[in-house]
Amino acid sequence: MTGQLLAISDLHVGYAENRALVEQMRPTHPDDWLIVAGDVAERFADIMWALRTLSRRFAKVIWAPGNHELWTPQQDPEQSRGVARYERLVEACRELGVLTPEDPYARWEDRLTIVPMFVLYDYSFWPKGATSTEQAMAMAHAAGIVGTDEALLYPDPYAGRAEWCAARLELTEERLKAVEGPTVLVNHFPVVREPTDVLWYPEFALWCGTTATRDWPTRFNAEVVVYGHLHIPRTIWHDGVRHEEVSVGYPREWSKRATPPARLRPVLTPSTQDLP
Repeated sequence: MTGQLLAISDLHVGYAENRALVEQMRPTHPDDWLIVAGDVAERFADIMWALRTLSRRFAKVIWAPGNHELWTPQQDPEQSRGVARYERLVEACRELGVLTPEDPYARWEDRLTIVPMFVLYDYSFWPKGATSTEQAMAMAHAAGIVGTDEALLYPDPYAGRAEWCAARLELTEERLKAVEGPTVLVNHFPVVREPTDVLWYPEFALWCGTTATRDWPTRFNAEVVVYGHLHIPRTIWHDGVRHEEVSVGYPREWSKRATPPARLRPVLTPSTQDLP
């Protein structure tokens, strides 16, 4: 293999400017693989357009869902909700040859395993000063910072998103226990709390992950963790593991950055274990 393992997330192709970015995305080599770490779009047709476009260009595309793919907007002809919507997305990805968290994990250079995950969040990233989830949620409502998921991301048939998260955690953890050797963990949400420390609105961390995955990077031998969601593209290190946020974000965000908005982040290069 001579291509790279590249990554991107938070494409939000419902915006014309972001759709144009996807139209411009190309591999650097015919063997390049691409990780798409969630929040492709909200409407089912837009999600499939983006993944179909990218799957025709890259040797392999690996997708992990974000919260936006799981929304059920009233204007979307696809009105499936919760688990049914996720399963519909998985089915459609398989028709495109795009790997999902429900498929056998792919091996990169036959030396590490790429693990796309879907574990959601359980409101356990409390803002400073909170001592319970109930108090943390009250603080968020008082600050006027409430995730749109509360209106559009249905947990059906689970009682709530935290319950759905618990089920996904159990399923994913069991699969990870069977993986041997080094991994690349891919999740839309950060798997440790630290990336959320720089949020302008700390209350929003409630919708950003779960403390249950904190030890997963070290426990499951991650060489790198790929995530998105925060719209703060950067590299951080935690417990000796590299964490790459690969978000594009909304036009009002990326238009202010010095770096090109459609830059695909190199995660690994052939026979290279780390990139600075």
